[in-house]
Amino acid sequence: MTSSTSSTPTSYHRFKPWNVGRIVIWSFFALLLIVAPMVFKSSLALTMLSQIGYLIIICLSYNMLLGQGGMLSFGHAVYTGLGSFIAIHAMNLASKGSLPIPLVFIPLVGGLAGMLFAVLLGFVTTKKAGTTFAMITMGIGELVASMALMFPEFFGGEGGITTDRVYGSALMGITFGPAIQVYYLIAAYCFICTAAMFAFTGTPLGRILNAVRDNPERVEFIGYNTQRVRYFAFIIAGFFAGIGGGLAAINFEIITAADSVSVMRSGGYLLFTFLGGATFFFGPIIGAVLLVFASVLLSELSKAWLLYLGLVFLFMVMFAPGGVASLIMMNLRLAKFGKLRGLWPSYLGLGGTGLVAVLGAACMVEMTYHLQLNAALGPVMTFLGATLDATALSSWFGAGFVLLTGLGLFELCRRQFLRQWSQIQEEIEHEIKRGEAL
Repeated sequence: MTSSTSSTPTSYHRFKPWNVGRIVIWSFFALLLIVAPMVFKSSLALTMLSQIGYLIIICLSYNMLLGQGGMLSFGHAVYTGLGSFIAIHAMNLASKGSLPIPLVFIPLVGGLAGMLFAVLLGFVTTKKAGTTFAMITMGIGELVASMALMFPEFFGGEGGITTDRVYGSALMGITFGPAIQVYYLIAAYCFICTAAMFAFTGTPLGRILNAVRDNPERVEFIGYNTQRVRYFAFIIAGFFAGIGGGLAAINFEIITAADSVSVMRSGGYLLFTFLGGATFFFGPIIGAVLLVFASVLLSELSKAWLLYLGLVFLFMVMFAPGGVASLIMMNLRLAKFGKLRGLWPSYLGLGGTGLVAVLGAACMVEMTYHLQLNAALGPVMTFLGATLDATALSSWFGAGFVLLTGLGLFELCRRQFLRQWSQIQEEIEHEIKRGEAL
C-alpha cells in the first residue's frame, strides 16, 4: 500500500545561501565609515568626510535617474536644494519650540520635502523622455533658481538662511555641536540610504526601470506604462536627494540658493556621477569622493581647476565612457583570470609618462593664468615647488619640452600596452571557450 503523501509535494521553506561576498563588502563599507575619522583626524579631513557622506546619497539618487532609468537630468539640485531649505526652516522652528522634532529626524524632513516637490514637478517632467526630458529639467532648474530672488522670505535672498543645529536637550551627551558627532549622523544616514537604494535595484520597479531605459517600446508592448515607471523612480530619487540636502543643511548650518538649487550644482552631480561610473551602482560613490576632492583640494591648489576638470571629463568620455568604475571592473576581470600581474609594468609606464606630460601642460596653463590674473604680482611664480618666470622664454621652452617628451614616451608605452592588452584578451576568450567546451 503506497503512502498518501508520496503523490503530493512536500511543503517546506527553502532559504537561499548567504551571499558571503556581499556581506563582506557591506561590512567593509560600514567599517570604513566608522574608522575614517579615526585615521584622518584633521578638521579639514573631517569636513571632507562629512561632505563625502551626504554627496554619496545625492549622487546615488541622481544615478537612479541617469544610470538606472536613462533619464539625463539637469535639475536634480532642485530637489536637493529645496530639501535643504525645508530642513533648515524646520530646524529654526524646532529651535524656537514651534516644531517638536529632534535633529536626527531633520534629514527625513528634507527627504519628504524633496519627495513632495518631485511629486509636483515630476509628473510634468516625466511626460517625455530623452532630450526633451533633459530640457524640461533644465527649464525647471532655471525656474526655481530665478524664484530665489522672488521669494526672499523662503530662500533668504543672496545671504541665504542660517540656523543653529544645537537645540533641545542632549541625548546621552550628544548635542551635535562637535563636527565628529555630525559626521557620524551623516555616516549613519549614508549607510542606510545606500543600502536602501541598492535594495531598490532588485525590486520589480527597479528592474522594470532598467527595461524602460533599454527598450521602452517593448516595455509598453508588455503592458507597462513607461511614464508611470519613470514618475515613481523620479519620486524616490527626489526623496533621497532631499535627505542629502537635509544633511548638508545640518553640516553647514547655512543654505544659499546660489549654491544649492543652481543649474551649475546639477551639472556637478551629473559630471561626477558620470566620472565615477553611471553604469555601476558603486560608480556614484567614487564620483562623490572625486567631487569633494576637486571642489576642496583641487580648487585650493589652482585657479585653473575647472579647466583641468573639463579636460579630465573630455578624456573620460573619449577613452573610458564607463567611468572609473568600468576601469576597476575591467582590471578585476583580469585579476580573476590571473592576468593582472603582467600588466603592472605597463601601467607604471603609462602612469609615469602621462604624469610627465601632465606636469608640462600644467606649467604652461599655470603661467598663462598667472599672466592673466596675477600680473600685478610680477612674472615670477611658484608651482609645485618650482620657481617659474611666466615672461621668460626659458620657462615656456622647458615646460614645452617636458610636455612633448612625456607625450612621446606615453605614445610608445601606449602602443606596447595595446599589444599586450589585445593578447591578454585573446587568452581570456580562449580560456572561456575552453571552459564552456568542458
